[in-house]
Amino acid sequence: MHTDHDRCVRAVQSKDARFDGWFFTAVLTTRIYCRPSCPVVPPKVENMTFYPSAAAAQQAGFRACKRCRPDAAPGSPHWNQRADAVARAMRLIADGVVDRDGVPGLAARLGYSTRQIERQLRAELGAGPLALARAQRAQTARLLVETTALPMADIAFAAGFASIRAFNETVREVFALSPTELRGRARGGRGTGPGAPGVLALRLPFRAPLCPDNLFGHLAATAVPGVEEWRDGAYRRTLRLSYGHGVAALRPRPDHIECRLSLTDLRDLAGAISRCRRLLDLDADPEAVDAALAADPGLSPLVHKAPGRRVPRTVDADEFAVRAVLGQQVSTAAARTLAGRLATAHGEPVDDPEGGLTHLFPAVEALAGLDPAALAMPAARRATLTRLIGALATGELALDIGGDRDEARRRLAALPGIGPWTVEIVAMRALGDPDAFPATDLGVRRAARELGLPATPAALIRHSAAWRPWRAYAVQYLWATDDHPINHLPTD
Repeated sequence: MHTDHDRCVRAVQSKDARFDGWFFTAVLTTRIYCRPSCPVVPPKVENMTFYPSAAAAQQAGFRACKRCRPDAAPGSPHWNQRADAVARAMRLIADGVVDRDGVPGLAARLGYSTRQIERQLRAELGAGPLALARAQRAQTARLLVETTALPMADIAFAAGFASIRAFNETVREVFALSPTELRGRARGGRGTGPGAPGVLALRLPFRAPLCPDNLFGHLAATAVPGVEEWRDGAYRRTLRLSYGHGVAALRPRPDHIECRLSLTDLRDLAGAISRCRRLLDLDADPEAVDAALAADPGLSPLVHKAPGRRVPRTVDADEFAVRAVLGQQVSTAAARTLAGRLATAHGEPVDDPEGGLTHLFPAVEALAGLDPAALAMPAARRATLTRLIGALATGELALDIGGDRDEARRRLAALPGIGPWTVEIVAMRALGDPDAFPATDLGVRRAARELGLPATPAALIRHSAAWRPWRAYAVQYLWATDDHPINHLPTD
């Protein structure tokens, strides 16, 4: 969008928050870059130029606005909607792959050379992978500076900087403030305030509107005992991360998601934030989704009744795939029980002083030696689960955020016992495909019948062509016609 100068100017002049994260406005006279919704008086048109990413603006010599904090804007919806190499690269960079494995590691995950990845990112985003990772490190550093009392040296290395000097230089260059000055501003009333020891209190932004009912209702109603819970108005769960583990507590607020993170290693902060945002689908563009779906007379009343529905996703694709098989042809309660037993028997124990979480969901490597006979499941489903775990553990099936969605679908469908429903549910919630559509789902078919839409899977698939590429969101509206706990914000 940054190449459409007139459209960008109109968005800036109207302070339209819907475009936050789509592009960034750089002011030639002040050398500052902002969100489109920045509250200050818009600059003159001739002084505006636009960039597709914060990293590109920083690389061009602009510093972040102190009022609108453009470095903390919601992510571009493109990276979740698209499945090409650039989108996959952006999801992996957000998950911290460049900081952990460098650009060669990123390229290897994508199946391209480093030169190809560098060229593609620069062509579309105006910055290479190192600059994009540097911008993320700066944002992580800012969060740690403003929300913890950690020494600056600890923050520098936790944020991924190779040296304290690089940390100081980057913070000054990006924010025009030293780390000490950033902390002073936060303590002067602009920070989130002190939390419990070892707990980071953050605000996760999103594009309005957001309907929390089905989002948090689904996560709470399907929560695995010991791994997830609803407590004190927040969805809480354990996280398996690159350097350790953590606990996330996510609470819906009118204009943001309140996020409290407890991490065993602060180097996991960027990855934990990325997974929480992905779980809640916070980078979605609800205006575009709802406009497309409301054009269907059958869906229009549902969209206007509760706009902004998101797709509840996952923090761990392998975990969700295992849970999807456990949930085949059984009730939500039975699936929770089976998953809870699996977590207790094979998951890594964790301490949770603030709640009742006890385990990480077991990694597929820990489940590889599982005795299927120990599971209270039909023999055919036990065999399916064993085959799935084996494929995930050996790498035959890859469901990670940087993977190829089409290839993952093909390999998943090739496993005996994995039918269209499971493939589409995994594509929707684990792979993040916004167009996944489980047409055979009983809830979807029942809702379609009640709304006067075609009720057979084949006819419904043909009708749903008009909803593309947002069919996963259409599913959320169809499910909302049922009075199931997944559609209601839990009450404490």
